[in-house]
Amino acid sequence: MNIEPSTTPIYININERNHLSIFCEQLSNYFLTYLPIHNHELVIVCIGTDRATGDSLGPLVGYKLQELPYDKVTLYGTLDKPVHAKNLDDTLAHILKHHPHALIMAIDACLGAVENIGCLTLGEGSIKPGAGVKKELPPVGHLHITGIVNFSSLMNMMILQNTRLSLVMKMADTISSGIKYCLWRYYKHLS
Repeated sequence: MNIEPSTTPIYININERNHLSIFCEQLSNYFLTYLPIHNHELVIVCIGTDRATGDSLGPLVGYKLQELPYDKVTLYGTLDKPVHAKNLDDTLAHILKHHPHALIMAIDACLGAVENIGCLTLGEGSIKPGAGVKKELPPVGHLHITGIVNFSSLMNMMILQNTRLSLVMKMADTISSGIKYCLWRYYKHLS
């Protein structure tokens, strides 16, 4: 059964028992809807740095996905080669030059309301990396996945540095497992 992907971001609490199946169902629908339009090519941009626990979600997901076996999937942002504020412009220029027709999926940590801590969001459209710490960075992605790792406050940088690694790792595991499964399902469907 295929349902249309949601046009507003959906929130998935990683503490719910069926969080991975909900995540996979929604992500699979996005892939089925948008990858054919983009020549079945996907670029995954994992944004963040391992220098702050709360901002390490993107690089951790990238680390877990770096061995993806698909010719039409390219990954940017790992623990060894993170995509962050200082190299985001260059990375996006490189992607536009080398993958002009690809579907771009951005993955990043974010801060939010206390009741949403531990939720993943999945939706259409770009994200604005660095907005929570008052950085002016370009928007990224046709699709996005964010993990709400902590609450937003006047001291967001300190909050990011004092975020529990346990929560970030659970989110990274869910996102990477879900992406691996959905890509396997999508490319199996093509062959």
